[in-house]
Amino acid sequence: MDKALILLRGVPGSGKTTLANLLSENGKYPVLSIDDYFTDAGSGDYTFDYKKNHLAYAACQEKTEAEMLKGHAKIFVDNTFIFDWEMEPYHALAKKHRYTLFCMLVENYHGNKNTHHISDEDVVKMAARLKVKLF
Repeated sequence: MDKALILLRGVPGSGKTTLANLLSENGKYPVLSIDDYFTDAGSGDYTFDYKKNHLAYAACQEKTEAEMLKGHAKIFVDNTFIFDWEMEPYHALAKKHRYTLFCMLVENYHGNKNTHHISDEDVVKMAARLKVKLF
């Protein structure tokens, strides 16, 4: 295996970003997220706008492809990826650029809360829709 695209998926607060940053070996490999679109580069403030979610998805996919073109051995993308359609563009990018695709489900065994102020009720709803592909 020469190159890997690793998708980290799970409900908000599960630790996807923390794990991606750990696995990136202190920034040696890129870590991308839809959250990047809503995070102010200067202040680090996060302001989610549902009406711009489609733009965030597109921006993350474009950044992922740009990093693939640089030839990184590993690229990490952390998003909820609750629905299969959210991962499909990354499957296509991996195939196009000859990356082996891995999808990792991150679970919240550490008991942390999400930093995006999503209610526990909404997190439970998201978890109920999360499907796992076994074969």
